[in-house]
Amino acid sequence: MKLFYSPGVCSMSPHIVLREAGLSFDMEKVDIRAKKTEHGEDYFGVNPKGYVPALQLDDGSLLTEGPAIVQYIADKVPEKKLAPANGTIERYRLQEMLNFISTELHKSFSPLFNPAFPDEGKKIYKERLATRFKLVDDILSKKGPYLFGEFFTVADAYLFTVTNWTSHVKVDLEAFPSLKAYMAHVAGRPAVQAAMKAEGLTK
Repeated sequence: MKLFYSPGVCSMSPHIVLREAGLSFDMEKVDIRAKKTEHGEDYFGVNPKGYVPALQLDDGSLLTEGPAIVQYIADKVPEKKLAPANGTIERYRLQEMLNFISTELHKSFSPLFNPAFPDEGKKIYKERLATRFKLVDDILSKKGPYLFGEFFTVADAYLFTVTNWTSHVKVDLEAFPSLKAYMAHVAGRPAVQAAMKAEGLTK
């Protein structure tokens, strides 16, 4: 398999999951602004959507969209318990959380990274993020240490990746002690450290 990624963005979620799964994979860096791979290919020729992540499977086909990719990876190594079994209510709970992270957290960050977006608008999105983070903080305070209790799942890889952006857009996590502790805990996982180092985010 080959993961098409850009450092620190949402593709870090499947990158973490691949390392947690212990699977063999290659990586190819993508300049998401220029739409070029590190080998100079037109990225639209790889993924017509033009964004990361994208996972090239062993048969040469391409899988896109982070929540789908991480579940595919998890299902290749069920013994790792990165996702509950298909067809169970626990699996639907996982998909519920992945959808929440994707639509309510991930997408709420987009305007904050846009320099042309007005400050008043950014303030609204930061307030929206705060209400969403409060929900996550409540979940972690009751379940912990991970979103679904004792086991690290693909949802944790996604939540960590997205929440890690707060430092870049000046969103403070002090009001969310359980989430702040969670971030420190997840950051200590060997697979997370390896992924961040491979992407050039840490030494």
